[in-house]
Amino acid sequence: MLQINTTQNVILNFDLASVGSRIMAFVLDLILIMAYTWLVFYVYDVDSLSEIYDDHWSKTAVSIMFFLPVVVYTLLSEMLMNGQTMGKKLMKLKVIKIDGFQASSSDFIIRWFFRLVDIYGFMIMIVLVSGFSKFFGGGFFNVLLAIVLFLSPIAGFITIISSKNKQRFGDMIAGTAVVSLKNSTNISHTIIEDLNEDYKPTYPWVIKLSDNDARIIKETFITAKKNKDYRVLIKLRTKIEEVTGIENKEKNDIVFLDKIMKDYNYYTQKM
Repeated sequence: MLQINTTQNVILNFDLASVGSRIMAFVLDLILIMAYTWLVFYVYDVDSLSEIYDDHWSKTAVSIMFFLPVVVYTLLSEMLMNGQTMGKKLMKLKVIKIDGFQASSSDFIIRWFFRLVDIYGFMIMIVLVSGFSKFFGGGFFNVLLAIVLFLSPIAGFITIISSKNKQRFGDMIAGTAVVSLKNSTNISHTIIEDLNEDYKPTYPWVIKLSDNDARIIKETFITAKKNKDYRVLIKLRTKIEEVTGIENKEKNDIVFLDKIMKDYNYYTQKM
């Protein structure tokens, strides 16, 4: 269980994704990548296509063009699908910030970059060890290659099972965690607002918020309004303006926050 105490002193509980479900999501993504690779090799025949070009740089450019989607698949998926890849979506997993808000593009870039250490480190080691073996011969280096091949893939696995919030190294650096959505069916219920049929929204950029963001906003708003905690209301309004780029047009923060919740429901539930 991941317990988040937000800056507005609202405690949120998330079920952390199990190691098994994360591995399964990785395998599903890997199957998708392998299917794409098969398509490139056998449908588009990259080898024949590269023969059209005589120089090495043109052939390299063709290879990069076809295989770049494999390299950036995870990064683009998480950025475009709000913290999910197809594998995570099928397994009902999602990447979130440990402060409860939606992870940013920079967070996803950090996670993606550190896959080199967490997941692909063993591949880099294999290349290095293979290079050394050419200079120093087989024997010892072949044994070392086998050890690296066997042990390195579990580096990320060990980090996940040994860390408090089941984070791999990239998650720790980015300040993110992978949570399960399987028991989050009540999220939509907690953010629903009653709207009149003739309700006219004011802030269309509210769609930049995620369901988790909306839940945090509503829970914090209700608590702060009840306790007349205007300092928290100001912080909440400022955070929304920061995340969405919305400019407050209302006479006070309570009216603004109430309208934000109603607009969010209008654009996500009514459209």
